[in-house]
Amino acid sequence: MNKKEKILFVDDDESILDIASEYFQHKGYPVITAKNGLEAVKILENEKIDCCFTDINMPEMDGLELAEHIRKTDNTIPVIIMTGYPSLENTIRTLKNGVVDFLIKPIKLDQMEVCLKRVLREQLLFVENIILKQEVKGKKQLKKLNKELLYKVEELNILNKIMSDFTIISSSSDIFKRLIDTTIKIMHADEARFYIINKAAPFEITTSIPNSAGPNSAGIDKATEKLIMETVSDAMPLLISENKGAGSLPEDILSFMVVPLAIRKKIFGILTACIKKSSIRFTEKDLYYLSFMTNKAAYTIENLALYENIYENLFSTLYAFVKAIEARDSYTQQHSNRVTKIAIVIGKEMGCTSEELDILNFAGHLHDIGKIGIRDAILLKPNVYTEEEHNIIKEHSIIGANIIGQLWLLESEKEIIKSHHERFDGTGYPDGLKKEEIPLLARILSVADVYDAISSNRAYRKKMEENNIINIIKEGRGTQFDPDVVDAFLKLHNEGVIEKNLYKAT
Repeated sequence: MNKKEKILFVDDDESILDIASEYFQHKGYPVITAKNGLEAVKILENEKIDCCFTDINMPEMDGLELAEHIRKTDNTIPVIIMTGYPSLENTIRTLKNGVVDFLIKPIKLDQMEVCLKRVLREQLLFVENIILKQEVKGKKQLKKLNKELLYKVEELNILNKIMSDFTIISSSSDIFKRLIDTTIKIMHADEARFYIINKAAPFEITTSIPNSAGPNSAGIDKATEKLIMETVSDAMPLLISENKGAGSLPEDILSFMVVPLAIRKKIFGILTACIKKSSIRFTEKDLYYLSFMTNKAAYTIENLALYENIYENLFSTLYAFVKAIEARDSYTQQHSNRVTKIAIVIGKEMGCTSEELDILNFAGHLHDIGKIGIRDAILLKPNVYTEEEHNIIKEHSIIGANIIGQLWLLESEKEIIKSHHERFDGTGYPDGLKKEEIPLLARILSVADVYDAISSNRAYRKKMEENNIINIIKEGRGTQFDPDVVDAFLKLHNEGVIEKNLYKAT
């Protein structure tokens, strides 16, 4: 048997070291492992290593520092970087440090072996060139290496582009449009389509045909449908680099790719791309990019579905709290609905974004949720509160904020619920915030809350006359309330918008 090359694996993840070591030892390679760059340097002082695989992020000495050390001490040892966080900056740094390849985690073991064999072949050529000192051949090799390095940079750019495109998506409805748009941009395709797969046939849901004057969808032909369903059956991507005719595709399609999108190992949809006009043809690398993109899209769909499900369950739970309060004090739920309507129309008048209006809608309905922690003897008291009872009632804003605060994704809503009883002059509660220290949406909610509270019937008093209510709001301008919010409210009230968007309890 031929003697196998000795491999050094460097990674702070022991499970990766164990798996890679077992695999390559089974293949007959001598293997040495190290948990960081410093351990690897000590090994290199005493062992003859033929190839080094290393992670980038490690304690004490990272992979890039190790690669630089190897380059300076023995540049015949090829170094292959493994990372789960590829970036253009890291790629350029690794290339400068003499790294010969760049693998993106998770890495298949057979992929690592193919990479190893190729790198060792290149290493042998490299050593031979050093020994032979053939200047002409060296220049050719350098040119080839430069070309490969540029190709690697381009590849990482494309992968980063795909990852960033699907990272920023916040709605599942945008994913399929992003898929076909990215396909057109990266693959330079003439058409891209996405189909949902059902039992009968693929159903096209979105299409992109650049510079198309007419409708984008003309229906699916039988030949294309057959290829799509074969791809679904095989669960493998399909590449037709050059259409040779024979009825497998329409004659106007010159090059064609079909890639399945699987969610939890079940094929959910199919992405297709075709070339009809240009002289370029799809390659296996293009198929790899498209497969990488559909995998990323599937991962995003799963995450969004999980997030949306958690969010819906969360809101259901919180609104159940409000219903519990309503069962004790029917005024609270009616009041919260009215306050929310008033706050939203004020927010629109003040130019709040759609996201801010959504937050107002959520916080408005739940701003009194803390009353669930106030005992009935006080909450349902039919006459005016004592000072001690009033101080207990004040605690509802902190109780509400604590309830919402258990849910890390609702920080902005928590602050609004906590601060809706703060006053512009700093004499409010619970924290005595003043002016811009109080969140804008809490300042809006404060005006809406007070307006509805004094314009509604309570067990211990009748609602006030509208003129008196407006005078109270005006008098609170700059003391209790933000002047800008009061101005927006008064404008809406004078125009009848408040009355139009609100029905009051009698």
